[in-house]
Amino acid sequence: MTKTRLEAFSDGVLAIIITIMVLDIKAPEGGNWADLKPLLPESLSYVLSFLFVGIYWGNHHHLLHTVKRVSPAIMLANLHLLFWLSWLPVATSWMGKSHFSPASVSAYAFIALLCAVAYSLLQNRILKSTIHASPLQQALQKQVPKMVIATGVCLLAIPMAFVHPLISGVLFLAQSLVWLIPDKNVEEALNREAQE
Repeated sequence: MTKTRLEAFSDGVLAIIITIMVLDIKAPEGGNWADLKPLLPESLSYVLSFLFVGIYWGNHHHLLHTVKRVSPAIMLANLHLLFWLSWLPVATSWMGKSHFSPASVSAYAFIALLCAVAYSLLQNRILKSTIHASPLQQALQKQVPKMVIATGVCLLAIPMAFVHPLISGVLFLAQSLVWLIPDKNVEEALNREAQE
């Protein structure tokens, strides 16, 4: 499989995930602004998940740029990540419809944790596929502490949902902000390799 095909497939799955999430939000029956109020929890849940998927898409894009050859192990690790991301519409819908109940928020945090673990496994598989040390490999290694922190935040968000769902929400946003801007080290390493 070529890298381009892997990217196209992944982009398609992520686009479908976002589409499913927004299609789950139904328009209100009435024609007044007040009729939008019941949609607030579902809309907030969607915004959080849209941000979450968008961040994964951007970082996944940068990560796949480091791949020289797509091995079966990379394909499986990528599918593993897409599998957990594809559960987000279910968790997003439940969280919004239940008005952020502790159980739904902890389930969302659990899926977020599995997504973080799957992304780490994909990155690890890509690192292992590199034969020699390169600027790209070093750039990916620099992301490991960020991944450990993000995974820990998701793990902490699971029990915190039962203390108060808002605590988990703040943890989700903190994790998102850490990953919002893709790592510049990867971009710089790609530019260096292109110049050589």
